[in-house]
Amino acid sequence: MRASRLLSLLLLLQSREAMTAAELARELEVSERTVYRDVLALSAAGVPVYADRGRAGGYRLLGGYRTRLTGMTRDEAEALFLAGLPGPAGDMGLTDAVAAAQLKVLAALPPSLRDAPVRTGQRFHLDVPGWYHHQNAPPQWLTELADAVWRDRVVTLRYRRGEHEVTRQVCPYGLVLKSGTWYLVGRVGDDVRTYRVDRVTSVEQHEEGFDREPDFDLAAHWQRQATSFLRSMLRAEVTLRLSPTGLRRLRHLIDTPFGYDEAVAAATGPDEQGWSTIRLPVESVEVAYAQVLGLGPEVEVLDPPELRAWLTEAAARTVALYAADRRPPAGEGGRP
Repeated sequence: MRASRLLSLLLLLQSREAMTAAELARELEVSERTVYRDVLALSAAGVPVYADRGRAGGYRLLGGYRTRLTGMTRDEAEALFLAGLPGPAGDMGLTDAVAAAQLKVLAALPPSLRDAPVRTGQRFHLDVPGWYHHQNAPPQWLTELADAVWRDRVVTLRYRRGEHEVTRQVCPYGLVLKSGTWYLVGRVGDDVRTYRVDRVTSVEQHEEGFDREPDFDLAAHWQRQATSFLRSMLRAEVTLRLSPTGLRRLRHLIDTPFGYDEAVAAATGPDEQGWSTIRLPVESVEVAYAQVLGLGPEVEVLDPPELRAWLTEAAARTVALYAADRRPPAGEGGRP
């Protein structure tokens, strides 16, 4: 346990110019007294770590000091080769850089762990796009945007919005790959906005750089935006009475399953027939009609009245259709 903590402390000092005892204690989740002891242990082992006093002080490594990748476990080595997805890296023009980095990591590993990439490749394959979606070619301007993101350079981009194109000057904070679609997150004025990269029609990178907010968290921002977007889509609500089969099948029929779990958790019932009643958020009553229609007799719409009327009419037309004996004779397209 202590050896792992010492290695973590050393890697933290390698990755940052200086860190105080309090900062190291917070990162390692130990007391400052433990940090003092660990620093002494590193120094005794020959690691050139020293302390600067004063407001800008902290623990530092002697300039240029680097440690080899020793002390790594097999689980850590194999997880390392799962950390980057070769497909998205290639989309951004980083195939050669990723390959070179993996070779350097591989060369630094002890001989007993050098089979890590082979073992990982034999056991795991990450296929990002969902079912029924083809793997499209990367968007035309993805590489240029990735370069601007890495270099913190302002860009002017043209972007399709409906039937029109708009021009925006953007400080590109990051790129997100969601279900096979790339998105650019960037600051426009005082706002942080999101653009689909496949709708960008041109990119001009400026020599001018920008300062990103040091506390901006791309993953947290994306999660908030995604949640807000899904909530904004659900502008109506329907009340349904569902059989156990209908309740089970409903999840697979709704296009936006956001809110489904909360609706099911708040359901009332089951009643004496075993049916449950839920209030489900939906995009619109029209969308709910198409979704609920697929449940057939496993659902009863209680509210709103117009949706109940539409389902009643659909059921009546279905009965009328099947009541008329229009089956073709056997051998002419019908079942014998």
